[in-house]
Amino acid sequence: MGKQNLMDNNFNKQHFLKLIEKYLDGKASLDEIELLNNYCYSFQQDNAWDEFKTESDYRDRMLENILKEIKEDESHESKIIRIFRSNLFKLSTAAAVLLIMFSTAVYNSNIFSKIQTPVNKVVFNDIKIGTDKATLTTEDGSVIVLEKGKSFKGQNAASNGEKLVYNSGGVKTTKAYNYLSIPRGGRFYLKLSDGTEVWLNSESKIKYPIAFTEGETRNVELVYGEAYFEVSPSTAHKGSHFNVKVKDQNVEVLGTQFNVKAYEDEGNIFTTLVEGKVELSNNKHVIELHPNQQTVLNKSSNIMKTKSVDVYDDIAWKDGVFSFQRKSLKEITLILSRWYDIDVVFKNSTLQNKGFNGLFEKNQGIVEILETFKKLGAISKYTIREKTVVLE
Repeated sequence: MGKQNLMDNNFNKQHFLKLIEKYLDGKASLDEIELLNNYCYSFQQDNAWDEFKTESDYRDRMLENILKEIKEDESHESKIIRIFRSNLFKLSTAAAVLLIMFSTAVYNSNIFSKIQTPVNKVVFNDIKIGTDKATLTTEDGSVIVLEKGKSFKGQNAASNGEKLVYNSGGVKTTKAYNYLSIPRGGRFYLKLSDGTEVWLNSESKIKYPIAFTEGETRNVELVYGEAYFEVSPSTAHKGSHFNVKVKDQNVEVLGTQFNVKAYEDEGNIFTTLVEGKVELSNNKHVIELHPNQQTVLNKSSNIMKTKSVDVYDDIAWKDGVFSFQRKSLKEITLILSRWYDIDVVFKNSTLQNKGFNGLFEKNQGIVEILETFKKLGAISKYTIREKTVVLE
C-alpha cells in the first residue's frame, strides 16, 4: 500500500479518527493498521501531526488491545513491528504515542498469561533520569566538570554544558591529548578539531588530540564505553584516514558513520556501520564492513565475526531512545543501570533470560519503564530501595 499524502483529496480526517478508535477497540485489520502507519508518515512529511495528537492515557488502551491481537497470532506481531519499525527514522517524537505501543511487545511465550499484579515497594526513590554531563581532563592535567547550566571556555575548546567543541582547523604542534569521561547517568556530544562529531553514551571514555597534524592519520582511542562517530571525510583533510583504537581492535575509516560499543563489563566489542565503509583489524583478522553490518569481537578468544543487523537498535540511544529488540532482561537492565545509575538485582536468576521487545524514550523515569515491564508480564514485581532495583 503506497504512502498517502495529506493533500490527497481522498484523505478524510473523520475516517482517520475512526480508524484510531477502531484500533483502540481491537477491531482494526492489518491493512487498516498499515493505513494508520501511512497516515503517520504523511503527517510527518506535511508537518501536520500536531492536529492529530492523542492523549497520553490512550497508550494504556493501545497496549491492552495490541497484546490481545498478538496473543492470538504471533505472525500478526511480526508484521505490526515490521510495519512501524520501517518508519522509525521518519516519525517525530509526537508520534511516539502510536509508535511506542506498536513496538512494545513481549515475545516470551509465557508473557501473555494472565497474572496478578502485586503492590510494589518503593522505600526511597532517588533515581534520576540521565542527563548531559562529563569530565574533561586537559593536556596539563586540569580536570573540568561539564554539565548542564555550566559553561567552559579554554584555549582550544568551549562547552555550553551540553557539548564540547574544539577549535576548527587547528594544526597540532605538540602531542597534546585530552580525555573526556562520561559517568553513569550521563551522555555528551563532542566535536573534534577536524569536524568529526562524536556522541558518547553513559560510562564511556575517549582519548583524542586537541588538534590533528595536517596530512597525517587522525587517531583517537575509545578507552571504554560506547560512542557514535560521524567522521569528517578524508577528502577534507588531504586524504588522511581516521582511526579509532578500541582495546586490541582498530577501525580505519575514510569518512563514515558508525557505532562502537566496548564496555569493560561486557565480553564482546560491537562495531556497527551505518554509512560508508570501514576496515577493522586486530592480530587475527582484517574485515571490511559494509552498511547494516556489525562485527562482534570476543575479547577472550580475539575472534571477530560479522553479521547483518538492523542498525537502529544499536544507534537509537544517540537520539534519546532505548530500542530493545529480542533482548534478555539481563541485557536490558545492564543498559538501564548505566543511564539511571542504578544497581539491578534479580531475585530469581532465571528471570535474567526472559526476552522482551520494547521501545522507550530515555527521558522516561525508571518507574514508568518498570511499570511497563510489569504490565506486559516481563516481571511480576519490583522493589526500589534507594538506588537498587530488585526484580522478581
